[in-house]
Amino acid sequence: MFSAILKSLTVAAVLLAGPMTARADALTEAEIKSVVSEALERFNTPGMAVGIVKDGEVIHLKGYGIRDMNSREAVTPDTLFRIASTTKAFTSAALAVLVDEGKLGWDDKVIDYLPDFRMMDAWVTREFTVRDLLTHRSGLGAGAGDLMLWPEPSGFTREEIIKNLRHFKPVSSFRSEYAYDNLLYIVAGEVVAAASGTSWEDFVQTRILDPLGMGCFAGDIPMQSLGNVATPHGWHDGKLVTIPRNAIGGKATVSAAAGGMVCNIRGMSTWMLTQLAGGISPKGIRVFSQARRDEMWQSETILGVGSLDRNWNNTHFRTYALAWRKADVMGREVISHTGTLSGMQAYLSLVPELDLGIIILNNGSHYGARTSVMQAILHGFLDAPERNWVTVYDDWLSARLAAKAAAEGTPREGTGEVFLPLDAYAGSYRDAWLGTATVKMDGDALLFSSEKAVKLTGTLEPFEQNTFVIHWDDPMIGEDAYVRFETNLDGKVTGFKMAHMSADFDFSFDIQDLNFIRD
Repeated sequence: MFSAILKSLTVAAVLLAGPMTARADALTEAEIKSVVSEALERFNTPGMAVGIVKDGEVIHLKGYGIRDMNSREAVTPDTLFRIASTTKAFTSAALAVLVDEGKLGWDDKVIDYLPDFRMMDAWVTREFTVRDLLTHRSGLGAGAGDLMLWPEPSGFTREEIIKNLRHFKPVSSFRSEYAYDNLLYIVAGEVVAAASGTSWEDFVQTRILDPLGMGCFAGDIPMQSLGNVATPHGWHDGKLVTIPRNAIGGKATVSAAAGGMVCNIRGMSTWMLTQLAGGISPKGIRVFSQARRDEMWQSETILGVGSLDRNWNNTHFRTYALAWRKADVMGREVISHTGTLSGMQAYLSLVPELDLGIIILNNGSHYGARTSVMQAILHGFLDAPERNWVTVYDDWLSARLAAKAAAEGTPREGTGEVFLPLDAYAGSYRDAWLGTATVKMDGDALLFSSEKAVKLTGTLEPFEQNTFVIHWDDPMIGEDAYVRFETNLDGKVTGFKMAHMSADFDFSFDIQDLNFIRD
């Protein structure tokens, strides 16, 4: 029902944009400023940086808005942002460098470099290749195990993350379906380390970032480089708030190879120029060969094409390559990727036929800011019909939220009473991959905490029977959820599971995969 409603809404959103006229040139600086300003205001985003490269040159490099709601300091081309999953392309490039050097091959087996690597299925373990690590076709569910990475800080080591992969049950057969994955990029980073003899951070920094002069960081950041950084922001209870847990603190994160890099649009513009030039920097430094670049852009996993893609971009195909998405947009092949953390977002698009690259970094949590600005700039270069993309996206999102509310209806209310005394639910519990969690009494309240996922703390409110609603101490980490305790025939609590209260949840907040057993 919900998907059917959304299909009709897609067409409606396009019509709401009003009359369309063809344009034959790219947006002017004034037009870019206008669309960015409108997007920042409409989507509650403090600041944004935009870089554009064309025909081997940087043609636009500007900051807009503010990097911190308290200091009110302006965003500049050198403001550092967390670039989230646009980091993945650097992990792929690091592997490409090693392929060029003959130190590994895309189709080498992962266990040849990491003997302790295990998936649940032994055959899949033996057959899993370096290429498979990058293509989101492992058979695992979307975002499986992401709670070991986020919300930060994570108490897990990379060795523990890799060891815990064996506990995840596949939801599809190996290499058959696309499901976005982060943990396998952590594995890919450790393959880089094993093949090179140095850490992923050091390899990316010394073999890619520093030779390109990008001024970006894969690992620890020197204190003197932290003077111009963006603060992550979100929208909560009708007001803008900062999200300190995702701030740029200068230390490497366990998630680095999947989404932990820090960069600015000046550096990312150099990265785009290098990609478009087949691995050669603007200063003539070759980082990887054009053959490797072409392999990184080669389609590996088929993605679906939805009605939104067709109506907005005239798209006929979408695929995933080696850390890049590919699609046709208004008749041109576009290589792209997004990056998303609470309070930090990124969007990078390359159009090889036009020798064009666009990078957007912002310090808000609303997808609308990056999407509307990218659509406006990209479509301007593609001679596409002119639309107010801020309005298009905002109208579509409003309709989507209304459809979601109609489909889900009024939330069911519980009785507010549970079967057992509250202290009967208290105790120590253990999940196979998340580890130990504690449920304890604090006065009249029942509190939850996780040993390793240290930000995962909250209060359990009785709902009904043996079910509670957990209210997270940090409401920005995710929506409230159900916690359902299980009992044995004697009525004693043996464990609990969690479930989302809405069908529309962030796949990285994978509480549905947890199964806590009482110690």
